[in-house]
Amino acid sequence: MEALALPSLNSPSISCSNLQKRSFANVSRRLQHCNFSEQSTFKFRPFHGSHRHRFSVIRMQTDSEDYDLKQMRDMAAAKKRWESLVREGKVKVLKPREAGYAIQLSDKTLLDVRPSTEHNKAWIKGSTWIPIFDVDDKLDPGTLSRKVTSFMMGGWWSGVPTVSYNSRFLSEVQEKFPKDADLILACQKGLSKRTKPMVLLHTLLSWPGFFHLNNIFGRSLAACELLYNAGYKNIFWVQGGLETAEEEDLVREGPQPLKFAGIGGLSEFLGWTDQQRVVAAKEGWGYRFVYSARLVAVFLAADALFIGAQQLGRYIQELRSH
Repeated sequence: MEALALPSLNSPSISCSNLQKRSFANVSRRLQHCNFSEQSTFKFRPFHGSHRHRFSVIRMQTDSEDYDLKQMRDMAAAKKRWESLVREGKVKVLKPREAGYAIQLSDKTLLDVRPSTEHNKAWIKGSTWIPIFDVDDKLDPGTLSRKVTSFMMGGWWSGVPTVSYNSRFLSEVQEKFPKDADLILACQKGLSKRTKPMVLLHTLLSWPGFFHLNNIFGRSLAACELLYNAGYKNIFWVQGGLETAEEEDLVREGPQPLKFAGIGGLSEFLGWTDQQRVVAAKEGWGYRFVYSARLVAVFLAADALFIGAQQLGRYIQELRSH
């Protein structure tokens, strides 16, 4: 897995807990001083306490910053490799509509590398599903901690699950397809050739929460690189991802439109995603009324809980006073 050089592929699961304590502005400020060099300059702040305690805090801060900067360098390096694959023609680029033509007219195979949460909502008829990352359903303390952290840091809003690298991805592809097969790889969001590393980092750290590294516009290209290094030479990549496909571009199956497969959480329930806003602009007030009613219901429920908590607090105080 060293071929991808991604931090997320060097461990069983992906976590951004080290990034949670700093804002994007602070990270950007450190980047200006470090300039992605191997040696980093760290700013030590005054600390009141023992010398031993002060040294421990400084060391923990330095180690954490080193990890953050390593992740940024790895993200930038991965994007450069992916751009090189596309630029040199090792991976051919297709728009969603072109991919639809290739599937229907040339019998090429669409390899869907999305996690199960996205694939179960909508998929392409006749496609093969082998996720490069999938939902982490383990219940060990480490995984549970990551799930709680992910939920608290934005998962409740975006619906992004905790996922881990599928270690059988390459072997499953090799079992089903020979090295000379024509494979069209697609995920929900496709990396734009103009997307810069700092834009990726900003996406990673932007509100309403922190997103895992595998969720930021690169899963299909990471899979392309992995397969190319394994000997597959007829690889096609759907630029923009399935999210940019129109309903007439590809033959879809599943309960939801392709554009909605990557949304979830409270933002989907309230209709506050970009995809739902586009549909609302087309459908008119009838569509918007449903989500407006849901928003009112959420406010009423929150108000009821607040009043209930107040009443419960008063009741407990009365019991204590007696």
